Amino acid sequence: MSISSERPVSAEQIYAALAALAAEPVADPEKRSEGPRDEDRLQLLGSLLAKTELEITAATRLTEEEEMEDVLETLLGWGEQLGTDPGLAVNVLTNRLQRTALQVSEPEEEELPPGREAAFAAAMTAVYALSAQLHAERGDTEGTRRALSGAEEALIDILQGMHDLRVAIGDAAGPEDKADS
Repeated sequence: MSISSERPVSAEQIYAALAALAAEPVADPEKRSEGPRDEDRLQLLGSLLAKTELEITAATRLTEEEEMEDVLETLLGWGEQLGTDPGLAVNVLTNRLQRTALQVSEPEEEELPPGREAAFAAAMTAVYALSAQLHAERGDTEGTRRALSGAEEALIDILQGMHDLRVAIGDAAGPEDKADS
């Protein structure tokens, strides 16, 4: 599903919002002497998203009951902006999950620690499960199968990552321990 904004926000507007929050990115005057351009839009939106997430995190109380109340309050604001279109909600959630998976995966690392590998796979499992449901709703059996296969592979990666972490802390036998038996 593709979405489009009824009133797209320009790079200048996003930059102004970041400036109002004292979070504008420092621009290299040799590269961007004329200010933000349209091709900067996604990066600026990412900066604005990060600033918003940091503000929410800082404002969220860290007690079990109050934290949930704060999360629900932010969810109400999110829902007010999103509206009642369930397809749009799934599209936004899928996009967020993909960003989360990439952030967890540390792209510069060759091999992830097992806990991060499991977390990456968990986010991707959710992406694939949402995708499978969308394909099923459209009657796309082959697309549903592909997405379910991806979800199943990611689930295996979750279990492997959790097992590897147990091995690392001594709670489970590793491959070399099993060979000695």
